[in-house]
Amino acid sequence: MKKLILFLGLATLVFGLEYKAPANYPTGEVGKLVKLGEDIVNNTDTHPLTKDLVGNKLQCKSCHLKGADGKVGTGEGISSWIGTAAAFPAWSKREKTVQSLQDRSNNCFMRSMNGKRPIIDTEASMAIAAYITWLSEGTTIKMNEKGPWSEHNTKLYPKAVKHFKAIQKKATHENYVAGKDVYAKRCASCHGINGAGIPGAFPPLWGKDADGKWLAYNTGAGMSKLDKAAAWVKSNMPLGQGGSLSDQEVADVVLYMNAQERADFDLQKGLLPKEEMGYYNSKVLEEKHSVESNFKALGLDLQTIKNGK
Repeated sequence: MKKLILFLGLATLVFGLEYKAPANYPTGEVGKLVKLGEDIVNNTDTHPLTKDLVGNKLQCKSCHLKGADGKVGTGEGISSWIGTAAAFPAWSKREKTVQSLQDRSNNCFMRSMNGKRPIIDTEASMAIAAYITWLSEGTTIKMNEKGPWSEHNTKLYPKAVKHFKAIQKKATHENYVAGKDVYAKRCASCHGINGAGIPGAFPPLWGKDADGKWLAYNTGAGMSKLDKAAAWVKSNMPLGQGGSLSDQEVADVVLYMNAQERADFDLQKGLLPKEEMGYYNSKVLEEKHSVESNFKALGLDLQTIKNGK
């Protein structure tokens, strides 16, 4: 784990990356598309081109954090977009196919956004890909055979997920109680004691709004998985203080967070009708998850974890 923390602290030195957007936007129509993509990733749930595809109150910036330059996806932790475009086409174990950058970002709408997958090559899909590609200018192209991640994230993410999976498999009710305490002390001031977030400032993490609409990611999102979410939280949270929580504190708070109510995931409900969507680049056409099944995947019983019996 010391190596993981070292990577997080010295990523710029190790990988030769600068965590900032290029100095200038492209000119002409390409520049316009990049700027459109930037607008969309900042305002995904309200932007005219994507609002009907989003089923919660999240934006791309909720996970792909802003860096010192104020640009979405230039944060130094796991989920940085710096260099991401240079890793595609890339293998995806989840889809069991080689994915394009647009495949990867479009699939987030079904999961993290709890919505519908955009049609490939629509203006919104192209714009998001253009923005991410702009952030990757100057990065050496190296297609990823391991997973759909940049070189930076590949060095950090799989090892961290494996590490936290081993911790989470040992989780008990006492860890859930400890996680509730960590959440109250380190997370609730931004995300709310009931996980609803602060509109316009900090994203929601679970639950529904007053109208009964889901606020956060569903159970098919990477953030709904106890090991994957822990890797992300360790790297990025509390905001601006990534790495400040102990591994056990991270595991416990994620256990508590992901035991709360959120939308089930059904892959088929996230896909538009075939005649409208066109080709879906995946060999996995049936996939369902719930909070209970995500816990069961690591050998945990949700009710025992929450209630102690």
